[in-house]
Amino acid sequence: MDSAAIKRTTLAVAMITSFITPFMGAAANIALPRISADLNMDAILLSWVASGYLLAAAVFLLPAGRLADIVGRKRIFSGGVLLFLAGSILVAISWSATLLIAARVVQGLGGGMVFGTSNAMLTSVFPAGERGRAIGWNTGAVYLGLSMGPPLGGWMVQHLDWRSIFVLNAVLCLLILVLIARLRFEWQEAAEEPFDKAGALTYGVGIIAIMYGFSALPGAKGALSLVAGLLILALFLRRESRTAFPLLDVTLLRQNRVFAFSNLAALINYSATFAVGFLLSLYLQYVKGLSPQMAGLLLMAQPIVMTLVAPLAGHLSDSIEPRWIASLGMGLTALGLFTLLTIDAHTSTLHLIISLMILGSGFGLFSSPNTNAIMGAVERRQLGVASAMVGTMRLVGQMLSMGVATLIIAVQIGHTPIHNENLPDFLKGMHLLLLIFAMLSLLGILASLARGGVQRGIKAQPGGSP
Repeated sequence: MDSAAIKRTTLAVAMITSFITPFMGAAANIALPRISADLNMDAILLSWVASGYLLAAAVFLLPAGRLADIVGRKRIFSGGVLLFLAGSILVAISWSATLLIAARVVQGLGGGMVFGTSNAMLTSVFPAGERGRAIGWNTGAVYLGLSMGPPLGGWMVQHLDWRSIFVLNAVLCLLILVLIARLRFEWQEAAEEPFDKAGALTYGVGIIAIMYGFSALPGAKGALSLVAGLLILALFLRRESRTAFPLLDVTLLRQNRVFAFSNLAALINYSATFAVGFLLSLYLQYVKGLSPQMAGLLLMAQPIVMTLVAPLAGHLSDSIEPRWIASLGMGLTALGLFTLLTIDAHTSTLHLIISLMILGSGFGLFSSPNTNAIMGAVERRQLGVASAMVGTMRLVGQMLSMGVATLIIAVQIGHTPIHNENLPDFLKGMHLLLLIFAMLSLLGILASLARGGVQRGIKAQPGGSP
């Protein structure tokens, strides 16, 4: 297989994989009422359909990235796809809530292995002058999955069955395995280094405590778990700084300005944006009185723009400093959030669509160049860890965003359903959250600009050790 074919195959593998997870998540949300009815699941159990996946993926992302550098990126990636395939089949045949949640955890483990290696594989085969474009197309596939999830998932649930969503996932996993089998070589730059098992265990416990803490806020258990998780991660970082072959090279955070501030910018960006879709979904259905289908169609304005902008932004970051493009994206994100601060029961649909398109443009401009900067800031033997850090910042940022949203809404309306009497309080809470997120985005501009220039030193290396 020549170099061009290797690039096409690797990009196709990464894009299909990047499409699956957001599509599955968005489609599964539409299917939750049917899942609840079929498997007799209450609201708490239903929340674990998503939380079980996120938790498993977050715990395994960084260890999987490090393992990929040691034992081979293609090997870990393929193992992750196999686990994701097995989890999808188990979900599709689940006859109980327990089996369904366990299957989602299996999917999460596979997802952690896949997303801890996919960007590293792209960086391995695309040279610096082409890498941003490849990452941009890959990021666009994520947003395409988000865009297609609600309408296609809704059609499948209504005309087929909710299980068909996961059958489709399984079919796509088989296609990925066929494609990855065509790449008859391995990337393995840290083959002689040992794996830090104790570090992986400490990291996993810390992440579990933090993510549980976010989900349990504003209760006392949530706060205690959050503090405990942060202390454990502090111990993890201290230990890693004294280990010869760490799970995470702490010098990347201490001495690599581009890597550290690019990851900080990603964390801020996901923290400032993830809960916005959740808030607007509630706003459109409770305040504006739209049906779930109409609310979903309106919210598609954001991911559609992301899908179109992300490849262009990635391509531009090959020739223009990523920090300028990413910082512009963060600025547009802040602008979009500020335009939402005035929405109420009388806000026009045009106002909402324009605001969502600004948000979509901002996130599309930010994500690809920022990922390009992270992947271009490390040595080849650290590409798996860098790829895993991208995914970890995404998941932790998403949980932080939802944690803050849950806390503010609980303070404003308490643990009661949203109804006509407390809609004004809900709107106050939503406006406060949008203001917090907008201010976070302004802080994110500073973090993005502070990273400095990117050294474009990593060359493509299609083949590795056999």
